[in-house]
Amino acid sequence: MSSISNLYTIAFYNTENLFDIYLDRRTNDNDFLPISAKNWTIKRYETKVYKLGSVISKIGFESAQKPPTIIGLAEVENDSVLKHLINSKDLKLYNYKFIHYNSLDERGIDVALLYNEDEFIVEDSETFNIYIQDEQAEQDFTRDILLVTGYLNNEKIHILVNHWPSRHEGSDQTEYKRLLASEKASEIIANLKEQNINSKIIVMGDFNDNPTSNSILLLKKENSLYNATESLWSYSRGSVNHNFTWILFDQILLSQNFLNLKGQGLQFERANIFDEKFLTQHKGKFKGQPFRTYVGKKYKGGFSDHFPVYIQLKK
Repeated sequence: MSSISNLYTIAFYNTENLFDIYLDRRTNDNDFLPISAKNWTIKRYETKVYKLGSVISKIGFESAQKPPTIIGLAEVENDSVLKHLINSKDLKLYNYKFIHYNSLDERGIDVALLYNEDEFIVEDSETFNIYIQDEQAEQDFTRDILLVTGYLNNEKIHILVNHWPSRHEGSDQTEYKRLLASEKASEIIANLKEQNINSKIIVMGDFNDNPTSNSILLLKKENSLYNATESLWSYSRGSVNHNFTWILFDQILLSQNFLNLKGQGLQFERANIFDEKFLTQHKGKFKGQPFRTYVGKKYKGGFSDHFPVYIQLKK
């Protein structure tokens, strides 16, 4: 086992609707206002930010003895919520910065990247729109793919943060949208490999598909990626629970050069789901499932409807 100082934790976390309490007329955030049926008050918002910061600070800590170096996020509304998050009680002790672009997503939720500037030096970032047409030939707006390039332990890596279209209208009916997202991610990776065939690439996200879904299998095959989180999924474990079935929509995939047994540069050490007991429902029929902020319009005061997933790299 690697010595603790040699590990970097890289995580992904769908935060379950991290909205502020203010009306944004450009987005559909009407559910998350103090006057809405959800009664999204400043106190509830501040509690949510504190709880998410607390969770993030603990991911991978047991083995690395430090919080994550890099965290991809989904379902964040804007820069303001990210500023509050990195200044929350458990994260303000570290030198976290963030990268975020507003997307055209109809709900107004975006992806973002948090990173500890003491360990990861950002060189460049870019956002990519996924062009999708619905059945009426109108554009269906979804989250962009965020690409961040930087240096970790003096080694250049590329990170793609994804939140692919949901299954709300049915898995089969919406599959084409996630296949388009997969193709866009492959296009980004192909461009990176054109510049340097040995590019080290990490693809993370809430893909709204499982490791066995066509969109993920296509992504793996097209780009020779290793799905670091795939083996964690079982009938009794996942990152999300839907109708009492565990699913693994949250995944992290790596280029094969992180598996170089010669030990040159950053190497993949382990992957895990951060499903500690404090993140789960403690009792009742939903015992063991993620302890959510809301179930429908009912406030539960939990963390998120997803567990974070993470990998650790050793140098």
